[in-house]
Amino acid sequence: MKKKIKGLIITLVVLISLTVIGLIGAGMYFYNVAVVPSHKSFLSNEQVKPDSPLYEGTKWYQQVKKIKWTQESVGDHLKLVANYIPADHKTNKTVVIAHGYMGNKEKMAPYAYIFHQLGYNVLTPDDRGQGQSQGDYVGYGWPDRLDYIKWMNRVIKYNGKDSKIVMFGVSMGGATTMMVSGEKSVPHQVKAFIEDCGYTSVADEINYEAGQLYHMPAFPKWPLVPILSGITHLRAGYSMYEASSLNQVKKNYRPMLFIHGGKDTFVPTKMVYPLYNATKGPKELLVVKNATHAASYQMDPKLYVKTIKQFLNQYFK
Repeated sequence: MKKKIKGLIITLVVLISLTVIGLIGAGMYFYNVAVVPSHKSFLSNEQVKPDSPLYEGTKWYQQVKKIKWTQESVGDHLKLVANYIPADHKTNKTVVIAHGYMGNKEKMAPYAYIFHQLGYNVLTPDDRGQGQSQGDYVGYGWPDRLDYIKWMNRVIKYNGKDSKIVMFGVSMGGATTMMVSGEKSVPHQVKAFIEDCGYTSVADEINYEAGQLYHMPAFPKWPLVPILSGITHLRAGYSMYEASSLNQVKKNYRPMLFIHGGKDTFVPTKMVYPLYNATKGPKELLVVKNATHAASYQMDPKLYVKTIKQFLNQYFK
């Protein structure tokens, strides 16, 4: 009897050990897929065509005179790179633009063009591990939020204490914008935020994408996010659970414009509603009918620009 019990215990220990090893192995695999910067097969890399609403701004960005700025990231001292583009006429108004997942400052060219046409100076940074910036991980906006506040202070130092700043971001950049909004250290010169299709939290988005791409059930049925978050905490220094746009906008009292595609299946449209409801300041919401992820501008450029312009005219003071 004792031998049977001993054998059963050994079997259980082996099974538990194999399960733990398997879960850690799966976690490392998804860390490489989700957090390590690299080509992602699930992301579109199509070139902007001449008949696209994005084309004019893309060409403009390639040709316009840009000033290269650099700074160190907050905490781990990585070299970060940004392009600063002065307005055609001297102004104290500046937009700071945050790009999406595995994006870069160049991919935000059409949006930079919108604001430059509205008379703003433009700052387009590359986040950690993306574009020309150093780093071996994607921060999903959480560690990056402190870098953006540092960029904002750089703008103020460059343009003066009477600077007026709006932050704008798309997708991960939208989430970054919302994550910035809840920080006490945001300079008073930041007057408003505009986010386009950002997620409620990194944990929510990873859970959702695991289901969409790999048909995995969400926690607690499958502990992907807790394991992935633990690995990310050890290797990149942040938790996917603390990286919450929703919790951050609850602390925001500045004006915020929310934009989302009505047919977004990458960051599902339903995520925008709790975010919109949670923010404490003046707010507006634009859901662009039939627009997929990060495609609201392409779907209806006139409405998109008109909404931004009206929002800024009302709240950017």
